[in-house]
Amino acid sequence: KPTHHIDIMCSLLGDTAPTAEEWQAQGLDKYGVIAVLKGDGQKTPEAAQVEKVSHETATKMLQQLGTIGQVGPSLGSFSVSAAMLKGLCEEFATELGAKQAKFDTDPHFWMPMTLPEDSYVYLMSQKGVDEGTSKSHYARMKAFSSQFLKSGGNNGMGLFGAVDVGKDACWWDYGQLKLYSKNSLLLLDDANPESKLLRKFLNIKDQPQSGVLASSNVMYEHSYAFDCNIADGKAKNSLLSHVTAEELYVEGAILVNCVAPKITAGKGSILYNIMSEKEIVAEPGQVMVAVTNESGSMMEIKSRMDIDGGKAWKEVV
Repeated sequence: KPTHHIDIMCSLLGDTAPTAEEWQAQGLDKYGVIAVLKGDGQKTPEAAQVEKVSHETATKMLQQLGTIGQVGPSLGSFSVSAAMLKGLCEEFATELGAKQAKFDTDPHFWMPMTLPEDSYVYLMSQKGVDEGTSKSHYARMKAFSSQFLKSGGNNGMGLFGAVDVGKDACWWDYGQLKLYSKNSLLLLDDANPESKLLRKFLNIKDQPQSGVLASSNVMYEHSYAFDCNIADGKAKNSLLSHVTAEELYVEGAILVNCVAPKITAGKGSILYNIMSEKEIVAEPGQVMVAVTNESGSMMEIKSRMDIDGGKAWKEVV
């Protein structure tokens, strides 16, 4: 039975709030974090969201709300009640009609509804948002949530709550390039128990391939090839999906939807949606992606695993 109008999936790490050492060891400073406040026994405990902060900063921010009970990384998946969805649609009817504004759930909905104002303004300043804009939006969201609960929208439910999947649950983050690489290549990590679980989740029943398959002259060494058409070459510790090539030489690479006469990719490289009439060569750690514009033509974008794309994207060149 639902207990809150907004509930968000997370992996709570224990029955008590983590220490500064545990916070650092669990890498909580690198994730959006859900903190469940201790209830008074009469009400369902509320939760709050903070984003990528140190233990000291999080404690300082949340102590105004009450005593922290449990903490864990947010998994991002959330549900809202019909009443909350209706309320948000009405609140942002102007923006929805104009189709000009952009809001993200964490910084624009959950955080201003669950954090103290000064904490919210501080976190948004880290994102480059000026104080006036943050305070104005905070006031708007606080007024919305207060009116929502007063108008009978609560129905005995809380506003923002945590859905705990357990501290031992497996979850694989693909939201960053380095994590996409790490958690994709997890399929090949036989020594890691999670590899078997990931294969089961993706319905991969076979072990990584080794040897030459009957339909080609490709030497596979601990690699997966899904729906590929490759005539000759070698694939070592790599993941290939929908790749077509006459020759292919890859090691420790991930290739998806690629077509070329010959493909060479070094360790740690990622190639996605690349189609060429000439040879494709990716140096170790190189990332190559092709995107299609409105006219149907393709543009190739290149990066590297050691580049923080989130920061580089915002740099004016």
